[in-house]
Amino acid sequence: MTKHHHYYQLMKDKNQELFDRFTQVHHQATLNPNKLSPDFHQIGLEVLDTIRFWERKLCSGMERGKFAQFSSTLSDKYWQLVRKEFPLIDKVGVINK
Repeated sequence: MTKHHHYYQLMKDKNQELFDRFTQVHHQATLNPNKLSPDFHQIGLEVLDTIRFWERKLCSGMERGKFAQFSSTLSDKYWQLVRKEFPLIDKVGVINK
């Protein structure tokens, strides 16, 4: 298992209840992406905080030195895993008028 897969799985395992709630809300949002519920944004912000926390753990210390390019690639792969499971994650906190 690659490092980004490992950290992604650790994140999901340690925050199972939060991700279960977001999965339900996200599923409802995919049925009607033009009308996102306040729960989607509220729970989504908690999920984003958790995702970013684990991203920092994954890439910590790599930004400095000779592995800086590797760090951004690793971060991109990590976010690809997130977006694969939650395609609407980038819409959390975005208000359409």
